[in-house]
Amino acid sequence: MKKSFYFIRHGQTDLNLKGIVQGRGVDSPLNANGLQQAEAFYDAYKDVDFDKIYTSTLLRTHQTVEPFSAKNISVEQLEGLDEISWGIYEGQEQNETIMSGFEALVQAWRNDELDVRVENGESPNELVVRQRHAIDYMLTKTDEKKILVCMHGRALRIMLCHLTNVPVRQMDDFPHTNTALYIVDYEDGVFSISDYYNTEHLKGLL
Repeated sequence: MKKSFYFIRHGQTDLNLKGIVQGRGVDSPLNANGLQQAEAFYDAYKDVDFDKIYTSTLLRTHQTVEPFSAKNISVEQLEGLDEISWGIYEGQEQNETIMSGFEALVQAWRNDELDVRVENGESPNELVVRQRHAIDYMLTKTDEKKILVCMHGRALRIMLCHLTNVPVRQMDDFPHTNTALYIVDYEDGVFSISDYYNTEHLKGLL
C-alpha cells in the first residue's frame, strides 16, 4: 500500500502574533494574514487530487483547509491531530515566568525526558500515543492515496519524528511556520519525507 500525506501547519492567528500560548485548549480563528496563507497554499496545490482531508478538532485547522473542502473533498476531524496541551500555560501571555518554564521544558525534552509536561498539560509521550491512533486510523483507509493533513506546530514536529524514526527528543530539528508543507510518503510500513519544509507558496506574502 502506498500513500502520500501532505502535512501542513494551520495559518496564522492573532494569538500567534501576540505570543499567547495556544495549545489544544485554545480554539482561536485565523487572522487576515492566516486566511491569505491558506489561500496561497490552496492556489499552489489546488490541482493535487486529494482523496481526503484530515484536520484537528480546532477551528484554525478547519479554516486553513476550507478552500479545499469547498471542492467537496471529504473532511474528517481527529483528536489525535490536536495540538499538545500546554496545561496551565494555555491562553497566557509568554511573560518571563512562562518563557523560563518553556525553556526548562524544552531542555528536558532534548534530554529525552519525554514524560515531562506542564502542570495539567500533556507530555510528548502522551501525544505520540494520541497521534499513533490517528495515523493507524488513516492507514486503514486503503482507498485514500493522497491525503491533506492540517495540524499544529509542536504536534507536527513530534509527528514527523516518530513517523520517520527520528528520536522524539530531536523534534526541534524540524522547522515549521504557518502553512509550511511536509510531504511524507508511506509504502510497505515505512514513512519517508519527500518534500521537506516547503514554503514556496508563501513567497508573495509579508
